[in-house]
Amino acid sequence: MSDLYCVFGNPIAHSKSPAIHAAFAAATGQDVVYEARLAAVDGFKQAISDFVAAGGKGANVTVPFKEDAFRLSTQLSERAARAGAVNTLTFKGGEILGDNTDGAGLVNDIICNLNCPLAGKRILLLGAGGASRGVIAPLLAGKPASLFIANRSGEKAEALAAAFADIAAVDAGNFAKTTGRSFDLVINATAASLAGEGLPLPTCLFASGALAYDMMYGKGETPFMTQAREQGAAFCADGLGMLAEQAAEAFLVWRGVRPETAQVLADLRAKLGG
Repeated sequence: MSDLYCVFGNPIAHSKSPAIHAAFAAATGQDVVYEARLAAVDGFKQAISDFVAAGGKGANVTVPFKEDAFRLSTQLSERAARAGAVNTLTFKGGEILGDNTDGAGLVNDIICNLNCPLAGKRILLLGAGGASRGVIAPLLAGKPASLFIANRSGEKAEALAAAFADIAAVDAGNFAKTTGRSFDLVINATAASLAGEGLPLPTCLFASGALAYDMMYGKGETPFMTQAREQGAAFCADGLGMLAEQAAEAFLVWRGVRPETAQVLADLRAKLGG
């Protein structure tokens, strides 16, 4: 019997995770079956119960269930506790182990795939929601020169920064507060690109050689990437690499082996046509 894993979401039909994990399993010789499972918006707990009863070993969790998975977990990894959300569950001995691989996925993509070390960089993180919260600790672990969290609501950004003050000093405020500053790495963790919207970013935000990174992805440039390029970013990247890298990190959590991502990422990019 193959070990059973899945991804829960709503919607979920668009998920690339089954193809990614099938490729990982083939490349590493792991006997794994990985499915996409739709859970009712108010039925996540029951969906998990049914999956465990069917022999499920672990599950990824995507929108809108990451906070539900956090609350359902009986044990949390340190990074999940920091993130306040769970995207990777392991079912073992009656326990539900919650982890969060999003931050590791982002950092691995930026450092390894995009050859952009974090050490000494001035980083701007756009957005103060769950996507931002999940990546702050991994970003700070990279020893940047500074981290600034900017959000439409400056108060929300400041509250988020304060939650990580025990790791390092983090500056925060509304978008206007970044006026006159320049950054080496600007990460968009807002949903603006999904809505086809730009962000109210001051001019001269991007330092020489700066990388603009959008956690969203799609065919071609995202709206944020276009805006960043027009405002002087030297390099732009979308979040497809983060998707592949967080999946590899989850595979490591479950199987004890971390698959290579280069071919999977190339295949994903080819299918997107961008």
